[in-house]
Amino acid sequence: MAVWDDVVGQERVHAQLSAAARDADTRVTAEARRERPPDASKMTHAWLFTGPPGSGRSTAARAFAAALQCTSPDRALGGEPGCGFCDGCHTTLVGTHADVEVIRTDLLSIGVKDTRELVRRAQLSPAGGRWQVIILEDADRLTEGAGNVLLKAVEEPAPRTVWLLCAPSIEDVLPTIRSRCRHLTLRTPPVEAVADVLIRRDGIEPDVAMSAARATQGHIGRARRLATDERARARRATVLKMPLRVEDIGGCLKAAQELIDAAAEDANQVAEEVDVKETEDMKAALGASAGGRMPRGTAGAMKELEDRQKRRKTRSQRDSLDLALTDLTGFYRDVLALQMGSEVALANLDVRDSLDRIARASTPEGTLRRIEAVVACRQALDSNVAPLLAVEAMAVALRAG
Repeated sequence: MAVWDDVVGQERVHAQLSAAARDADTRVTAEARRERPPDASKMTHAWLFTGPPGSGRSTAARAFAAALQCTSPDRALGGEPGCGFCDGCHTTLVGTHADVEVIRTDLLSIGVKDTRELVRRAQLSPAGGRWQVIILEDADRLTEGAGNVLLKAVEEPAPRTVWLLCAPSIEDVLPTIRSRCRHLTLRTPPVEAVADVLIRRDGIEPDVAMSAARATQGHIGRARRLATDERARARRATVLKMPLRVEDIGGCLKAAQELIDAAAEDANQVAEEVDVKETEDMKAALGASAGGRMPRGTAGAMKELEDRQKRRKTRSQRDSLDLALTDLTGFYRDVLALQMGSEVALANLDVRDSLDRIARASTPEGTLRRIEAVVACRQALDSNVAPLLAVEAMAVALRAG
């Protein structure tokens, strides 16, 4: 399986990255033979992958990194880099390649301290691979100070260092950084292509895969979770009941509280899976005794860990809420499609009765106002408005139509 097989529905991006990987391979081979590399090249030292959530930005970046590290002997016979089977490809894709650093954050931002360490790493020569590749999956979460630290490294990189930055849109990255990157825009993959990946790679039944892909409107990660996680399906079912429960103020407030509770429960489940092991590992590293007693001078490290876990839990709850609001937007988009007699495929066929009921009881203008209310709620959450207050305001707006 070639490294590009999971880059779903991105033919143009695939073509550009394949050409760059071929030129990069030619350059490295020429340097190894002490020959002069070609002057013209589609390869560059910094790339910016943008696209809507679920488009596969980080997947494309990982595939490109694997192609850059490919050591397949077929390359000498005209084969393309990125075979998927050699040691360079395999270790990159599973995350164990010594010269491929993948940076993602479970916090709300990436600060100066972490970025400085990343820049230091970027100045090193490849330990054994062909390139030093740094994938920054959440480039949109860089603080302004961190972005300024990164700028110098992107502007004057080491000879064999490649930066692969990922962000939802080009506006999410500092202008000074994006102007020094080659920009690739990914699109939302077709529903059929996402379903095919779930069937082929994850062994999911075709009907379940198509239903999940359609419900998530082409979001690969969410589709996989919806198809495999019963909790995700239960959470989505709760969200899609909300439009029918806002008939009075009491119903609005109750529905808003349940939505917040569901997001908090989701965040707690994620925290339980990570925090306990993380805390135990930290205690062991600091030399805790068998009875759990911590050595002197370690309270600060434990407090820093607790603060980090708290910030991660806050982000997890926000992400869960944002996912719920995305599902809600998709519901009203389907309602609007029914009201306008559009032939566009519906995403939420499993709740068709609810869609028909809301469509008959309202007007297209009212549906648009409800979509605007959901968007306003997301903006309020981005502005750090108290989540319950923001969702209650949205619920009341949904009732008014």
